[in-house]
Amino acid sequence: MSGSDSQEEKQKAFGWAVRDSSGIFSPFHFTRRANGENDITMKILYCGICHSDLHMAKNEVGISLYPMVPGHEIVGVVTKVGNKVKKFKVGDKTAVGCMVGSCGSCNSCQDDLENYCPKSINTYTFFEREGTKNYGGYSNILVVDEHFAVRFPDNLSPEGGAPLLCAGIAVYSPMKYFGLSEPGKHLGVVGLGGLGHVAVKFAKAFGMKVTVISTSLSKKEEALEQLGADSFLVSRDPEQMQAAVGTMDGILDTVSVPHALQPLIDLLKCNGKLIMLGAPDLEKPVELSVLPLLLGRKLIAGSVTGGMKETQEMIDFAGKHNITAAVEVISMNYVNIAMERLAKGDVRYRFVIDIANTLTT
Repeated sequence: MSGSDSQEEKQKAFGWAVRDSSGIFSPFHFTRRANGENDITMKILYCGICHSDLHMAKNEVGISLYPMVPGHEIVGVVTKVGNKVKKFKVGDKTAVGCMVGSCGSCNSCQDDLENYCPKSINTYTFFEREGTKNYGGYSNILVVDEHFAVRFPDNLSPEGGAPLLCAGIAVYSPMKYFGLSEPGKHLGVVGLGGLGHVAVKFAKAFGMKVTVISTSLSKKEEALEQLGADSFLVSRDPEQMQAAVGTMDGILDTVSVPHALQPLIDLLKCNGKLIMLGAPDLEKPVELSVLPLLLGRKLIAGSVTGGMKETQEMIDFAGKHNITAAVEVISMNYVNIAMERLAKGDVRYRFVIDIANTLTT
């Protein structure tokens, strides 16, 4: 952090916090740091609700630190800039995703992969670590180093664009890195949820052939008619899966519940790539037969979010192609009900909180 940070210069903030593993949110007054010379202060307009917010609010991983103000899918307007800020001016639209800091000197940071920095700093603090505690986007303002904010396209819906700061970059980054963004290639998308539906949109904008793979036949019409997927596979149907063996260049697996990977590997062409974006079971390792990988020179890999350079690239691409998430906009005082619905999977496909119009002290 740069600049003075005395108590008098700290900025008053207001949001909704969870205080314990009950996961119940209520109004919360706190302070943000002073706006340093490299910082911007933003008025938050919208903040998406990520499924990880629910996990952390309820301490489902066992590491949560309270009180906690979640939120890392943030879109807002710049209200203050430090004297060394070059990227923004007051009035600019801006957005912040999953991180607000990194060491700046490790190999990952030097390669514009701050998300893999061992000292990366989360947008909101959800477990014990050294340094200042951070509060997230379920609040009225945010102070952040300009490096960890992106310029948000003027033509893009702020409510629909907010989830791209997590779900969008989470699918865009592996698609670009693993060569799964080339026109004409065949991409499988496992799971039609928050990440999956955005993956379909990006893939179609890249000019790819897309197959959605789901356990639920009820999602077929939406996948084909609304999202523009080329085909749909019911993963529980052996005949459908067998007919698609060896047809896909790559697969993005967005599912976070335990499921069989071998049938997905079988869908890949020679040199095909299965990219894991969900963590099905942190306690139980996945067991696989290596032979199908050897015989097809196939790859299983993983990916989480992306660096700041790539995040800016992603949101610019979304602006150019008008890619937004399908969202249900809610008021701040609806957040507890939204969390209950999210736990049941009752949302298509992301809740987004209208902070500017509904967060009142």
